[in-house]
Amino acid sequence: MVSPEYASSTEVDVEQWRNGAVGKSRDVVAEEVPVALEYNGISHAVMMASPADLEDFALGFSLTEGILQDRSELFDCEIVTAADGIQVQMQIATERFVALKEKRRNLTGRTGCGLCGAETLQQAVRKPAPVVSAARFSAAGIYAAMAQMQQQQHLQKVTGATHAAAWLQADGKIALVREDVGRHNALDKLIGALAQENPRRDFSSGAVLITSRASYEMVQKAASMGCGFIVAVSAPTALAIRLAEQANVTLLGFVREPGHVVYANPQRLLP
Repeated sequence: MVSPEYASSTEVDVEQWRNGAVGKSRDVVAEEVPVALEYNGISHAVMMASPADLEDFALGFSLTEGILQDRSELFDCEIVTAADGIQVQMQIATERFVALKEKRRNLTGRTGCGLCGAETLQQAVRKPAPVVSAARFSAAGIYAAMAQMQQQQHLQKVTGATHAAAWLQADGKIALVREDVGRHNALDKLIGALAQENPRRDFSSGAVLITSRASYEMVQKAASMGCGFIVAVSAPTALAIRLAEQANVTLLGFVREPGHVVYANPQRLLP
């Protein structure tokens, strides 16, 4: 439970200009808070994030960064609030903690910097194994899913400042949406929530929808979990496209009805 001082949004007094007229009003803005992820008493990363669904965030980050290989390796997760931020204190399997210490790197960064602190090129550009996925979706189904996701972006509706990531099931329905001021965080929260809900979830059966550009790390995180279909509202980067091609991931960008662009592996897109 997040303490009241770390609600996901807050009201502020603003000066509003409209058609040359100036007036006083109240506005709802998104909060972002330093969140320290700790493993067995050792701080590993500090990220700026929306202070909600932090257990999902911690698990998702741990899985997509390869710190944990399975939900069962996370024994405990406690959220501790303080004046300067939030600590997420995790207890993980000894074997995984030893491996973490061996490759430990300083990831302290900002919401837009997913690779801050990488010490080598190999650390910065990790290549997941090729995905084996039978997921298939039609363009019409994807457009409908994007509309479903938009309806579930509750924090975005009131603040206009957050990204979202959603899970599209094989039946064409949005099963879950997570929001955050950072696009990477939103995806980690989604993956963590899905893994919490079903530790044996088959990520190859559906698709990830994101309300941001498809950066390399967004593709890497999804592919590392076995997801073979990524749908983005905005453009991908060239590195993200190359990674999607190598990892056998279908990558769509500029998905805004009535159109989209297929950047990699179009075989999963139905007519």
